[in-house]
Order: sequence, then C-alpha cells, then structure tokens
Amino acid sequence: MTAAVPGEHPTILVTGAGGQVGSRLRHHLPGYGWRLRLLDRHPIPDADTDDRFVASVLDDDMLAAAVRGVSAIVHLAGIPGEAPWPDLLENNIDATFRVFETARKAGVPRVVFASTNHVVGFADRDEMTGPAAPVRPDSFYATTKAFGEALARFYADEYGMEMACIRLGSCVEKPTLVGHLATWLSARDEAALFNACLTAPGLHFATVFGISGNTRARWDLASARRLGYRPRDNAEDYAEELLEAARRDDRVSRPLGFRAARVELGLGPVPRGTVAGR
Repeated sequence: MTAAVPGEHPTILVTGAGGQVGSRLRHHLPGYGWRLRLLDRHPIPDADTDDRFVASVLDDDMLAAAVRGVSAIVHLAGIPGEAPWPDLLENNIDATFRVFETARKAGVPRVVFASTNHVVGFADRDEMTGPAAPVRPDSFYATTKAFGEALARFYADEYGMEMACIRLGSCVEKPTLVGHLATWLSARDEAALFNACLTAPGLHFATVFGISGNTRARWDLASARRLGYRPRDNAEDYAEELLEAARRDDRVSRPLGFRAARVELGLGPVPRGTVAGR
C-alpha cells in the first residue's frame, strides 16, 4: 500500500476538523496539494470546502460515508484533555477503534493518528526521550492515547495498513510558557509533520514526536526526520522574552496542564513532575 503523492490532489479525511489542530491543518495542508474532506460533530462555519460531514465518528453510517474514496485519514477527533473515564472511553478509545476499523474495511491504506506527548509524561525530563522509551502516561487522557498507539500498531502488523502516530507537543500560536521552549510545535511545522507522515514512502508503522526544531527539546525527532520532516521554527526565538517574564511572574514557568484539570474534575492530583503541553 502506498499513500498518494501531493500534486495529484488526492482527498484525505480529517476527523475533528473543527478543533484547534484541525483548524490549523485546514489552513496549511492544502498548500501541499491535498484536498480535504472534513468531519466534525459541530458545523465549521469558516470551512473552505463543501466536502464535509457534520457527524460524530461514533455514527457508523456517517463515518463509512466520510471514509469512502479517500486516500488517507488524519484522525484528530476525540476529547483533547483530561475528562471522566466514561467520556474518554467512548470518545477516545471506542471512537479510535471505529475509525481504524472503518478505514480497514474501506481499503484506506494510511491513517495518521494524533497522539500526545503525555503518553510519556512521567519520563525523566532531564534526558532525551525517543519513541522507543517506555510508555508512561500521566493521565487518563494519556492512557487513551497510548491505547490508540497500540491499536495502530496492531492494524499495521495484522492488516498491513500504514500507520503513523504523532505525539503532539504544545500546539499554540507561539510559546507562552517557559516549558514551551522545549515542547512548542508551530502551525507550519505541524502541517509539515502531518504531510511527512502522509507521504513517507515505505511506511509500515511509526511513532514520532510533534515539536518544532527547538534548541531545548527533550523529545527525539530522529524518527520524524526519517519520514522527511524538516522543521523550520524554533521556540528559542521566544526564549529571552519568556525567561524575562518568568523572572517577573513564576506563573509563566509553572506547568499546570493535567494536574489542574484532574483536581477540577475531582479525579485527584497528578504528582508533580509531569510534562506541560497538549
């Protein structure tokens, strides 16, 4: 199986196309020659295409219709942060299975799955972490993404599908926290990374970290570079501004992330030391 090559204007399905990452990809991926088919449970008022479905990926009939005829799928749909387990079970685990299985039945050769850096959230941040490091999720949310990565591996090995998992870092317009100096992923690098995962020849299965070419990175980009990813941005451009702000206000350097979310949801705190970001 081989993914289509940009320039031929193939169509790819983007699930969760109305979310933060989906909105950025809608803007940038067409520049690589992709035609986008969009699926989101909510209408997307600013969508640039009529090829879109207002539906949940949990709707089997609508999902099957959305998948029909596409060259690849970018699966972004799901709850993008910590939440009660029943909600995560439905939207991040069951939904991911449905997308992968529907793709298999439709003969879609390649799926790019949006995972998260939080699947290794308890890794030592003083050491470089690569995709082969032990999975150490720092939240229920991260555990569902670890499941998605394992499921992607199964579909690659069992069915010969081409599967790529992107452990997204901090997907924000520009770094606003000191921690983002290591974890930032710019919008144009984000699109370049997804495009590399969509077009890399000979792909079987890959797990890559989704960050820009940050000087202070603690996640290894070697596997992403092997797929052809060449980041152009570096969070270090914002270092002086952020470090000065941190000296004035320690909230700028404090990683809250899932620790605050879990307390708010009544799920109990995550121990200190987890990674801030997506």
